Amino acid sequence: MGWDAPWHWIVLIGLVIVLFGYKKLPDASRSLGRSLRIFKTEIKGMGEDDKAREAAATSAVEAAPVAAPAVETSQPAAAPAAAPTAPATPAAQSSTVPPAE
Repeated sequence: MGWDAPWHWIVLIGLVIVLFGYKKLPDASRSLGRSLRIFKTEIKGMGEDDKAREAAATSAVEAAPVAAPAVETSQPAAAPAAAPTAPATPAAQSSTVPPAE
């Protein structure tokens, strides 16, 4: 015996009516229908987004110029110059460390 027996469906419908009440069922089915419509439009939008992304990727690949291979040099890169440090002012020293005698 499976779910195709009519008395199974009658028991199931009776249980749903008892659990949720007959007044709430139209509102619940209406909101379920709205949710399914929203879901359906979002799925369509995702499909259209995928198509647009694929089209943009193929056009970008076709339009991209071929890059020249990188040439290695035998000289090392120049080291960056060190930034000069400012000397500490006496006012800054006296505020943090008391003078030693």
